[in-house]
Amino acid sequence: MFLGFIYIHILHHANEHPIYGSWMMDELRTHGYAMSAGTLYPLLHRMEDESLLVSEKTVVDGKQRKNYTITSFGKKMLEKSHQKLKEIVGEI
Repeated sequence: MFLGFIYIHILHHANEHPIYGSWMMDELRTHGYAMSAGTLYPLLHRMEDESLLVSEKTVVDGKQRKNYTITSFGKKMLEKSHQKLKEIVGEI
């Protein structure tokens, strides 16, 4: 059940600015989601395969980093998620 919330959270932040795995793990942790790299990175790859995110490799402090940004399809899905969340919150 919480996987959907994690998807929405990732899309939300990727819509604000490019994100990368370790930053996203820390951000999710502040909201009570304790995820390992072995869980988060496959999720980010899956979201890229689903055309929700697109990645770009950069070098930061001599290390390669994969930055993810939201796609136009990801933005549409984020908006639909907002609508569905408002609906369910209104009902409960």
